[in-house]
Amino acid sequence: MRVKTQFRKAGDLLQRHLIETRIKEAKPSIFSPRPFASIQYYNTRSLSFTTDQYPRYKRNPNFKELSTDDIDFFKSILSPSGILVDNGKNFDDLLPYNLDWMRKYRGKSRLVAKPKSTEEVAAILKYCNENRLAIVPQGGNTGLVGGGVPVFDEIILSTNNLNKIRSFDPLSGVLICDAGCILEVLDNYLAERGYMMPLDLGAKGSCHIGGNVATNAGGLRLLRYGSLHGSVLGLEVVLPDGTILHNLSSLRKDNTGYDLKQLFIGSEGTLGIITGAVNVAVFGLNSFQKVQDTFIKSKEYLTEILSAFEFWDSGALKLLKLHPRGRKFPIEGDHQFYVLVETHGSNKEHDDKKLEKFLEDMLGTQVIEDGVLAQDTTQIKDLWSFREGIPEACSKAGAVYKYDISIPVPVLYQMVQDVKSRLMEANVFGENKLVTNVIGYGHIGDGNLHLNITANSYDPKVTELIEPFVYEWTEKHKGSISAANHLGYSKSPQMINLMKTFKQSLDPLGIMNPYKFLPQ
Repeated sequence: MRVKTQFRKAGDLLQRHLIETRIKEAKPSIFSPRPFASIQYYNTRSLSFTTDQYPRYKRNPNFKELSTDDIDFFKSILSPSGILVDNGKNFDDLLPYNLDWMRKYRGKSRLVAKPKSTEEVAAILKYCNENRLAIVPQGGNTGLVGGGVPVFDEIILSTNNLNKIRSFDPLSGVLICDAGCILEVLDNYLAERGYMMPLDLGAKGSCHIGGNVATNAGGLRLLRYGSLHGSVLGLEVVLPDGTILHNLSSLRKDNTGYDLKQLFIGSEGTLGIITGAVNVAVFGLNSFQKVQDTFIKSKEYLTEILSAFEFWDSGALKLLKLHPRGRKFPIEGDHQFYVLVETHGSNKEHDDKKLEKFLEDMLGTQVIEDGVLAQDTTQIKDLWSFREGIPEACSKAGAVYKYDISIPVPVLYQMVQDVKSRLMEANVFGENKLVTNVIGYGHIGDGNLHLNITANSYDPKVTELIEPFVYEWTEKHKGSISAANHLGYSKSPQMINLMKTFKQSLDPLGIMNPYKFLPQ
């Protein structure tokens, strides 16, 4: 057995909304920004609309269609650069807003509004509410389940121009920023001041902090810093009727009344629009049981400095090797699974001793077959790039069916195996078949599995084999899944009815991001 050395990383998804985030103190980062892979829009004119793929969705007849008068209103309150209208000749300009990152969902919106202030957002929502015009809030559009793109002709409210850092207090560690600030930009800004964002995602170079909050993104650092429910101290939100909810509190403790901000974290734009927001090692292992054993031991040995524990399978590594970013994977030989461990601490000598003792024990008991440990920030960056490059490698493999699932860790990878077996039994998986890969990767710390099924093209036969099988499997194992209109598989009817009550109270006309989140 060998132990080599190298690795790095920090940052992920963001959206365009204003939030106030609690920042964790850390050493300054020297990592330069790395933009997230852009979408290739070639041959997109032939991509089918979401409504063609899912004919069960019917446009709400209560929603008004966009008129010339409506367009004139938007032009009156927005700058020329803040509005994009379909004129029959600008297909390529509108398509990036109507198409999701995976090129699976495509809407028919004819107008994109890009306000520059909370007041402009309020004016837009007030007008749309009074005129029954449906709206889809959109940040960096890095989501994988179509939540940020229209289903029909909803108006897109983009937070691209809501991108100002309002203030930062180094004493309290509180940052106040617009929702459209990119996560990596915020992380770099804080690194120059000796701080870091508690959130870290693979799409950090494109996603907006507002979108992160709206989807309650967990990310790579959740194991140490927790979810956004604890990191977000306050929100500024525009309600569907145009009311601005000012709740940008900088207090870490506030027991007065209901904690209303929690209602909007994870609401996916259905209740309102948010406008204001080391050491690394990679190991090779030969069973998912050893992945679990390593996780248990990492918590025992690394305790408070353990900040991330990521895993991916051999299928994911195979795709990475097919689409390399100019670097060689540092672990030789073939292993069924790979684990990335990151530690964040304030005393390097203390942290190094903890990590060395952990590695010594894991190698001695043969839980870990091989591994590499980062020696400098360049190696840290390289090691993280493999984990972060998996979504891009999947997208280059063809059509991708993606499912973001939270399930108990002991059965987490069983999902991948059961889906693969089901596709093999149907004779659609394998060489020269419809389905080319079934892979799994994700965050062991919160039981979050990213199930990716790559195929030559999106095919109804494959879809019927996967859905509702994945949803029913998740329900059976008491998990939850991020998928529009499938909330019933992880929430009781009573809980869903209560959610509908909140939605009806804040958005009685249902104009905010319709056809999603709550069952129709």
